[in-house]
Amino acid sequence: MTQTRERFEAREGERRLDQDPATMPPDGGIVFIGRIASPWITRESCPKNMRAARETGQRAVLTIDAPYRDGLRGLERASHVVILSWLHHAPRNLIVQNPRHAAEAKGVFGLRSPARPNPVGLHVAKLVTLDIGAGRIDLDAIDVLDGTPVIDIKPYFASTDAIPEATVEGREER
Repeated sequence: MTQTRERFEAREGERRLDQDPATMPPDGGIVFIGRIASPWITRESCPKNMRAARETGQRAVLTIDAPYRDGLRGLERASHVVILSWLHHAPRNLIVQNPRHAAEAKGVFGLRSPARPNPVGLHVAKLVTLDIGAGRIDLDAIDVLDGTPVIDIKPYFASTDAIPEATVEGREER
């Protein structure tokens, strides 16, 4: 299935890669294990992060494809899950970005933007309900477009995943 990405105009200070990673041969053998059903159908309506998504009160459903459903066994023990998604509408060739909220351009690896060489999304969501037979995971919220492919799901462990003293210098939490 070929996905189309919107063409984004570069802002002042931005730089694109010479070769778009989307046109290069794959080398990781990544498979999509399911898809996310969300209320967000346009980039403009989609929340920018999970905090904003939770503030909308809108829930989401992650459906795992049949061959991978047995992998959900034991996930019911987790109150929260880490979801890795493939942000299939994001441009992959933008290496320096100039976000609207930033004073200056930054490299893609210094940002949480979906535009990156490998557009992998990271989401921590509350597991509301789980139906292993149907491959259905109801989530408290999600910050991706409807139909976004899922790469992986992991249980969230607060004891090892949370780092309260972590900071990013010069950044305000939004």
